[in-house]
Amino acid sequence: MIDHTGINVSNFEKSKDFYANALAPLGYQLLSESDASVTGSTSVAGFGVGGNPDFWIVQGEVHTPRIHVAFRVETRQRVQAFYEAALEGDGRDNGAPGLRTHYHPNYYGAYVLDPDGYNIEAVCHAPA
Repeated sequence: MIDHTGINVSNFEKSKDFYANALAPLGYQLLSESDASVTGSTSVAGFGVGGNPDFWIVQGEVHTPRIHVAFRVETRQRVQAFYEAALEGDGRDNGAPGLRTHYHPNYYGAYVLDPDGYNIEAVCHAPA
């Protein structure tokens, strides 16, 4: 089981705003934030649900090649809400909400590129 993961971002404030907006429909909130005076090196922010930050952004050199992060959600409506919020907040379309039956019959996902070009997905595995 994965406890947490993180990505480096080129513009901390811009990415923090993007993820705060894009992940809000999934129930995620900004739960922790520290700057270099606390960490000793750089700014970090942790997002999560229920008080547990499990997705972190870190000011730093962007990963190459860009990585893919998928957030599992319970409903297709949350996939749609994620997609809309991400596009409103500086995200770029990388695959509108819809079925991806080549994965399995109920795979319903949406993909956006964040400000650094990371492929961020919300996916629901439940039937409609």
